[in-house]
Amino acid sequence: MNLFDVYPLYNITPVKALDCTITDEKGVEYLDLYGGHGVISIGHTQPDYVAKLKNQLDNIGFYSNAIQNPLQVELAEKLGKLSGLEDYTLFLCSSGAEANENALKLASFHNNKTRVIAFDNSFHGRTSAAVAVTDNKKIVAPINAQQIVTFSPLNNIELVENELKKGDVSSVIIEGIQGVGGLDQGTTEFFQALEKVCAAYDAVLILDEVQSGYGRSGKFFAHQHHDIKADIICLAKGMGNGFPIGGILISPKFTASYGLLGTTFGGNHLACAAGIAVLDVIESQKLMDNVNNVYAYFLEAIKQVPEVIKVKGRGLMLGVEFDFDVSDLRKKMILDKHIFTGNANNKNLLRILPPLTINKEAIDIFIIALKETLAELK
Repeated sequence: MNLFDVYPLYNITPVKALDCTITDEKGVEYLDLYGGHGVISIGHTQPDYVAKLKNQLDNIGFYSNAIQNPLQVELAEKLGKLSGLEDYTLFLCSSGAEANENALKLASFHNNKTRVIAFDNSFHGRTSAAVAVTDNKKIVAPINAQQIVTFSPLNNIELVENELKKGDVSSVIIEGIQGVGGLDQGTTEFFQALEKVCAAYDAVLILDEVQSGYGRSGKFFAHQHHDIKADIICLAKGMGNGFPIGGILISPKFTASYGLLGTTFGGNHLACAAGIAVLDVIESQKLMDNVNNVYAYFLEAIKQVPEVIKVKGRGLMLGVEFDFDVSDLRKKMILDKHIFTGNANNKNLLRILPPLTINKEAIDIFIIALKETLAELK
């Protein structure tokens, strides 16, 4: 049997990793400035994280949600405290797409409406409703297209309110910072107006923080830069540092009932152990402070590269934009300079999503390599 061929692959086989360094089967070391799509939050094979998972596996790795699991309670308490959202409740699942599916479903249960407003260049996942609210027709199958979705440009509150006035909008879903779409984000004025109009027209405001959450923006959630509160917050990538875990934070306006939401693997013992370890390390190592310090350093350092026309995003969720397609640049950085970066729908953009433990020396290495590679490509 062969693998279903849906991923274009680089001929690199990682076998070891530590913090921000990946080592391949030939012993070549790579600087990881992409974190596997922003998943690696506290560094590869972080010792406390590894110990927590190993210890949990020695006890119990999995059982269903039909029994008591104190690890879920501990995770919820720590997440509420660190995010400042202790009055919210937590539903655990296993991925970002699943988190967004449950958010959209819960919203529809809440107000008995069906239509969703999403935004141009959005990405929310590849499952049924999540892919329907993703602005990429190539990955939306006919069965997904049955969902009723209206796409709107960012930062145009009048268009959003005109749709909300029609009375059939269940929810508005928006990324704290767009990921795949190219690191665009709403303004503070737009986010604050969005919060108000959603409340006025009984639409649920869903913040997709799957990539932009967990300290990556310099605050626990990116939307907290705008001093707003969402009705539902979706999380996943950085939540488990590589272990599959996701969830939604649910505001007090929602009422739970048995069977309303459910999952087989969500909130299992190993996933909770991973999630608790991540929160402990973020707090003990003050990683959000590191994010802000390295972000400020990056903004100054990148000025050494005149070919860069713009830096988009915030914290350690960044897009470095040029006036040309960066495909060759990214490939050469990986193969010749041994530095992983990411791409986006914006073909002129390098995506930077390193572990939150990244230091200034690593940024210097990136800047030097970037300057050299640009010169070589010329």
